[in-house]
Amino acid sequence: MTFKFSVIKQRLLWWSISAIAILASVLFMGISFNQLQAPLRPSLDFVGGTKIQVALDCTVAGNCTDPLETATIQTVVNNQGVGSSTVQILGQERTTFSVRTPQLDVDQRSRLLDALESEVGALDPGTIQIDSVGPTIGRELFVQGMLALLVSFFGIIVYLSIRFQFDYALFAIAALFHDVLITAGVFALLGLVLGVEVDSLFLVALLTIIGFSVNDTVVIYDRVRENLKADEGDNIDQVVDHSVQQTLGRSINTTLTTLLPLVAIFLFGGSTLKFFALALIIGFICGSYSSIFVASTLLAWWRNRNGQPPTVTKEAVNVTELS
Repeated sequence: MTFKFSVIKQRLLWWSISAIAILASVLFMGISFNQLQAPLRPSLDFVGGTKIQVALDCTVAGNCTDPLETATIQTVVNNQGVGSSTVQILGQERTTFSVRTPQLDVDQRSRLLDALESEVGALDPGTIQIDSVGPTIGRELFVQGMLALLVSFFGIIVYLSIRFQFDYALFAIAALFHDVLITAGVFALLGLVLGVEVDSLFLVALLTIIGFSVNDTVVIYDRVRENLKADEGDNIDQVVDHSVQQTLGRSINTTLTTLLPLVAIFLFGGSTLKFFALALIIGFICGSYSSIFVASTLLAWWRNRNGQPPTVTKEAVNVTELS
């Protein structure tokens, strides 16, 4: 099935939408860096430390009558002298909270929990979750994750340059940066508003987004190359429009069928996979958008700007033969 749709005619609109989304993402990451000293709110995976999450024991009469207050918990933590720490109240009932501190040993954790229990009320021991990561391991995870991203970008450039041409690779990478940057921008906003942290799973999500996006872009570029060979006399704008029309149905169907299980995981999955699925949802939508509306239109614009190699049409061949 071929959709009669022109991406070239409205390319300024598509570029404007992408530019606004990218600028907003950069703004959110800038605000996050100003407040948190990091463009995204990092989890223990990257910075190291101890995170304690626990809920009040609501089986105790009157224990959950009043919602928890961040200031109260922060005061208790500060009085324990554990250093710089952050407190977050979780859930609509505001009976669950988490405390993130520098790395604590077993005795320090016990003293902190005892102090919290005496101040805010009885804690449910069945809800206590303690995660601890050393700062060295956190830095190693971050460096390895960033290295994996850089290697993937380099490999994609080499592959597309060999299979197509360098300008194809250039705009495919531009589309990938578009997808990664917007996904990161959304999570920067979520970190500022909801305290959402990014962990090693977020880097895995970015790598998955890169693979999905470049696959969608390669399908369109492959059709562009085939149509250029078959219709040498056509203008590059017409070729790109025709190629996008031929692959649009496939791109939409692939994206929708991929998003359905991710939405199910986001809505009904556990807390560990919730934001991993959300990152993939955002990235896959951006990947489909950039492949169809950004990478293809940029390629057409670049080829028009730099001129096309002379082509010989069938009509010109016939005229030559007659003369």
